[in-house]
Amino acid sequence: MPSPASPAAAPEAPDRTPGRERRYDIDLLRVLCTAAVVLVHASAEFIDAGHRTTGILGDTAGRFAVPVFFAMAGWAALSGAPVGDESRLLSRLGRILRPMAVWTALYLLCAYLAGESGVGAEAASALFGSVEAAFHLWYLYAYVPLLLLLGVLVLVVRRRALPLKALALLVALAVAPALAGDVREVTGWAPPDWGWSLPLSTVVYAVAGAALLAAPRLGPRALWAAGAAVAFAALAVYQLTVRHPAAYGGVAVAAVTFAVLGTVAGVRVPERVRPLVARLSDASFGTYLVHLLWVRLLVGPVAGRLPDGPWAPAALAVTAVAAAAASFAVSVLWGRPAWRKWLG
Repeated sequence: MPSPASPAAAPEAPDRTPGRERRYDIDLLRVLCTAAVVLVHASAEFIDAGHRTTGILGDTAGRFAVPVFFAMAGWAALSGAPVGDESRLLSRLGRILRPMAVWTALYLLCAYLAGESGVGAEAASALFGSVEAAFHLWYLYAYVPLLLLLGVLVLVVRRRALPLKALALLVALAVAPALAGDVREVTGWAPPDWGWSLPLSTVVYAVAGAALLAAPRLGPRALWAAGAAVAFAALAVYQLTVRHPAAYGGVAVAAVTFAVLGTVAGVRVPERVRPLVARLSDASFGTYLVHLLWVRLLVGPVAGRLPDGPWAPAALAVTAVAAAAASFAVSVLWGRPAWRKWLG
């Protein structure tokens, strides 16, 4: 008997749409991308500690994660589980914004208890964009406008509805940067940088990713995997010699992203591991939210004390796996719906 769908709109626990077969390949993709995000931030700790080559290679291995999350968001919004009405869309936004606010406060509290300065100013700035204490949450400042835009388009074009509240919110997000500039000119007060923005590359990842994930199998999987290997190698060379971090909208990252999508999309997940993959997938949003604490606790101290030498890649691998495992574990533990509502 097929289980409900798994829209995979973001790293958070998604809607369940009765009557749709669950996409275990997308569950698997969400778990891989969540682990890859942990690897990226673990790699940053190694770069900060002076292990540049190791850190950049680790970052390269996980650089596909954020664009693939945007691709899965597009698939969910446009094909997998499109919203049926405005209340459903606003409910999806709430399931993201509540844990986002809670974890922003928790990271700010940790920074305050650690004696860091400027925490109060950061707390105010969090209303405008991601802050240093919780810098990894920048993704949600882009994801929320994307979810809103795609949801409004579905309601207007497919449902022939007029979602006035959602449209008003979308317009407010669109005019806010210009309004902030006007406020600066008139009053002399410089508001914090506006982070609720939606780059064109994000929309392209969402739309193209939706098409790729919804399409029948396109070519041999082995060919996609070979392309992914070549793309990862090219991205590593680019990051080591030209620019690090590579822009998510750049050609090298796009090549890796679509190669990974083509490799994993439609893969058959063995039945014996489907319950585990589904459970980890449902816990992925909480994992994303909490993982920075584990990275700082487990990875940072090791990277800072590690002498130069060949042990750095092994140390990165071990500590990144440990941080990812701890993050998934605690997210699974608070898996009750009442807790997920606030903790993700």
